[in-house]
Amino acid sequence: MAVAYERIADDLRQSIRAGELKRGDRLPSETKLAEKYGRSVPTIRDALRLLRDEGLIEKQHGVGNFVRRSRTAVHRTNTRHQWEKKRAREPQVLRQKTGATEHDTGLELDDLVFYAAYREIKAGKEVADAFGVPPGTALVERTYRTRYRVESAPFNLVTSYLIRDLAAKNPDLLDETKEPWPGGTQNQLLTVGIELDRIEEHVTARPPTPEEAEELELPPGTAVLLLRKISYDTDDRVVEISDVTLPGDRTEMHFTTPLERW
Repeated sequence: MAVAYERIADDLRQSIRAGELKRGDRLPSETKLAEKYGRSVPTIRDALRLLRDEGLIEKQHGVGNFVRRSRTAVHRTNTRHQWEKKRAREPQVLRQKTGATEHDTGLELDDLVFYAAYREIKAGKEVADAFGVPPGTALVERTYRTRYRVESAPFNLVTSYLIRDLAAKNPDLLDETKEPWPGGTQNQLLTVGIELDRIEEHVTARPPTPEEAEELELPPGTAVLLLRKISYDTDDRVVEISDVTLPGDRTEMHFTTPLERW
């Protein structure tokens, strides 16, 4: 049998799902809710904590509890890579009009806020092994964040790696001020004579670190998806590696695999 705070939480949950409490609405104060349900304030707090853990409400300290607003969903499919490859050879005027984030979210370029930072690092053993180069090889580490202009959290956390000597053939590839790059990484690689043959994606899941939960603004209990993307060129070399941390509450990954007929 449900205890008192669970029954209160269920009543509020039903009000949210029925639209009686809408996204962004402020809930009555804890005192008002205690009066309404004839229960103590600590019982109300337990009910609200349960709804926060479910991601239905959020607390703004000093202000109150609010119905959590829906965040823009990201629909990521494996067909995006062929879309990006085709786009990489289009004229710049066309490449500037849209990008992968717009492709995955349905938003427009002007809807987005973009951040990029580059730095040179030495490859650790794991990344060096993935590239097939000696540890200590110079890499360009690129950090990306993109968010919807009316939201404060990025869609994901991206760290991308290029071998520095390869990227240095085009000095613009070492310059973060050139971002966002029309045509993305596939066009960047095209400028140094590289065509991609295939992309491998490895997906796992785990609880977020405290830093990830804060930056992605995750409700308690929300997992993150970890995607490692490895890009191979037509000579079977690994030419780019990306580690992407995706929030589990707004990301859908959709894979379609055509099968040969008998």
